[in-house]
Amino acid sequence: MSTDRNIAAVRRLIDIGFTRGDLSVVAETVSPDCIEHQRGSKSGVAGAEDTIRTLHRWFSDFSLTIEDLVAVGDMVWARNRARGVNTGSVMGHAPTGRPIEIDVIDVVRMADGKIVEHWGVPDQLGMLMQLDLLPRREPAPAGHPTGAYSQRARELVRGDV
Repeated sequence: MSTDRNIAAVRRLIDIGFTRGDLSVVAETVSPDCIEHQRGSKSGVAGAEDTIRTLHRWFSDFSLTIEDLVAVGDMVWARNRARGVNTGSVMGHAPTGRPIEIDVIDVVRMADGKIVEHWGVPDQLGMLMQLDLLPRREPAPAGHPTGAYSQRARELVRGDV
């Protein structure tokens, strides 16, 4: 299998499947037996289709842009930027109307022109922060040990020792 063919398949899935939301390319590029290692995602063609549907439900203008794409042997690495405006419920939270822009790293193993294994690392913390969906932590009350440790850490960093 050529690295050019592997890159073309990954690019097709990202550009047409993820960015345009066109599920017709998923069966062409993902093996039915694909093993998914990304937490919370399902394996196989149905899993990839479900992920695409979810992203487009959460972000009506969702896009995934390839920033870097490298292939060696049967492995392909992609560094992507995901963008969108939150217009749908995310993890049970009401839509915020806020934009997001996060990094997504994808590593795939290819066989016979299809993805047979996927490791995905989206910046989910960054997404939740940009959507303002993380609980706010109140500062420790005066005299609380955590506050003292935090004050000591600030002093050490500033060199006020």
